[in-house]
Amino acid sequence: MFEFADKYRGKYDSSITVAQKYYRSISGYNDELLWAAAWLYQASNNEYYLNYLGKNGDSMGGTGWAMTEFGWDVKYAGVQTLVAKFLMQGKAGLHAPVFERYHQKAEYFMCSLIGKGGRNIQKTPGGLIFRQRWNNMQFVTSASFLATVYSDYLASSRGSFKCAAGNVAPSELLSFAKSQVDYILGDNPRATSYMVGYGNNFPRQVHHRASSIVSFKVDPKFVACRQGYATWYSRKASDPNVLTGAIVGGPDAYDNFADERDNYEQTEPATYNNAPLLGILARLGGGHGGYNQLLPVVVPAPNPVVAKPKPAPKPKFTPTPATSSNPITIEQKMTTSWNAKGKTYYRYSTIVTNKSYKTLKDLKLSISKLYGPLWGLSKSGNSYGFPSWLNSLPAGKSIEFVYIHSTSPADVSVSSYNLA
Repeated sequence: MFEFADKYRGKYDSSITVAQKYYRSISGYNDELLWAAAWLYQASNNEYYLNYLGKNGDSMGGTGWAMTEFGWDVKYAGVQTLVAKFLMQGKAGLHAPVFERYHQKAEYFMCSLIGKGGRNIQKTPGGLIFRQRWNNMQFVTSASFLATVYSDYLASSRGSFKCAAGNVAPSELLSFAKSQVDYILGDNPRATSYMVGYGNNFPRQVHHRASSIVSFKVDPKFVACRQGYATWYSRKASDPNVLTGAIVGGPDAYDNFADERDNYEQTEPATYNNAPLLGILARLGGGHGGYNQLLPVVVPAPNPVVAKPKPAPKPKFTPTPATSSNPITIEQKMTTSWNAKGKTYYRYSTIVTNKSYKTLKDLKLSISKLYGPLWGLSKSGNSYGFPSWLNSLPAGKSIEFVYIHSTSPADVSVSSYNLA
């Protein structure tokens, strides 16, 4: 699909003209080609896409556009943020000067978000990002998501950046994203939650057909298309089906909001409102456990740390020592815990380090007493190996994987390996 799109360049709404009334591409297609190349490189590590970003960054606007918005049409800020990640990972190679220009534009966007740039994003008196009246919340959640991931990029590379109005630490970006989420969930001048079903004061007349028509379980009579519009759309009563979790378009530039079904600009929900918010909530829910968004890359071996978690069932974890016969160490620690439905869950981080002087290949790990999901390894039969993006581990380097379950740490041991 990428090859086709690159070869036959054009805007989709030039062919599907009816789309121009609803989702017209104002920004053109160059941002989508760069966006696609960046994600294809992230997924495949295929150098073709990295080179594409390097060779076309200037001509396609990736290094030129200084953005103050990020959305379904204009994706440059997302491209710039993701390419900045590649630069921080040391993957730019010969394209480092071009990638640095992407990086500068990513930080221009971040500066504009927190009000420290030369040209800043407009905010309502209550502090919400404001781009446009019709479904403004899409810009709030998408921009806040970029701020969240970029905060972790900086933290994991131990960096900060400079805006026109001063230096910015990673925590400032994360705090900004949290302020936007807090506003959405009710910390605003109207004390209104813009997430349907959350809190005591949320939108009751959502511009959504299935939400505003009675459930089949309540009244099984057939509702025709026009009947649904004529009978249910104009009702002033609350929705018979609560669209729990949906993020509506939100308030205007002065924090005003009219909860009316025909006020589609403010009460219409959309998937592009909710999708970025899920990422922000996942990060905020994780607390301050030291997330490394630059993974997966080979990281320097950490100094051995024996964690004493609280309130994990075991008071202490003992790392597997490295010996001449077993040059691989395994260290586990609990990074966070939480309660859900009366049960306590623990998140464990496990660091596997190659202590030998050779490259570690064909690693097979045995993991028993695991009662939950695991991320960062590939499973083959009853054993676990390197993740799909990693074939070997150089001398002195480490990889990390994590898992979640509701008991003591799993038993992790080395089954087999090769040193080359």
